[in-house]
Amino acid sequence: MLDKNSPVPMYIQIEEFLKGKIFEEEYKIGENIPSEREFSEQLGVSRMTVRHAITNLVNSGLLYREKGRGTYVANPKLEQPLSGLTSFTEDMRSRGYEPSNKLIRFEKIIPPIDIAKALQMKTGDEVFSVVRIRNADQLPMAIERTYIPVEIIPDLDKSMVLGSLYSLIEERHHQKIGHASQLMEAALVTKEDSKLLNIEQPSAVLIIERKSYLSTGIPFELVRSTYRADRYKFISEIQR
Repeated sequence: MLDKNSPVPMYIQIEEFLKGKIFEEEYKIGENIPSEREFSEQLGVSRMTVRHAITNLVNSGLLYREKGRGTYVANPKLEQPLSGLTSFTEDMRSRGYEPSNKLIRFEKIIPPIDIAKALQMKTGDEVFSVVRIRNADQLPMAIERTYIPVEIIPDLDKSMVLGSLYSLIEERHHQKIGHASQLMEAALVTKEDSKLLNIEQPSAVLIIERKSYLSTGIPFELVRSTYRADRYKFISEIQR
């Protein structure tokens, strides 16, 4: 239990107390933990101190919150290598998770200048604009906003974007995918994305912008993804 005479701050002691409950599986993955009020009464500390400890564990990925429902023990974060070019669908299946998508928007548009420039498009050329929520075992992992030049996949429709675009390009359109470049940054989730990902504000997210190229060097896709930081982490192996 807690030692109020210890130099270790109380919220850190509470974090360690909760970690012990999680690692010993007294609180199991997917289960709702007691409320802040219950912990406050049980441990004899203020709710603000309990909230501080729980927020730190949410930020570290051990717990996650759901609006109006409470706080739950999280699955271990999925690790995404930064080397290799795979689709979300391919990556989730390789890890034993069942991928699925929820299509939020599918439309044909004249892209903004920055997107047209990134995709090396001519003035007036159209792109397919696709917004999808990407799920693993029915849990929302990320929001993808994808832009694809119409001339690359002119017959693209809603049913096709519910699967893997990479498989579609390679297997149906017989085009070889070459390489991609990525930019990554941390951010706080927007109001719109917090609703789509079912997370509270403020919550940390990972923003990745990826531009993918065919083997011919032609860019065929620009994706701006927002990943839940409590369920995803990226790893990179670096050699001297």
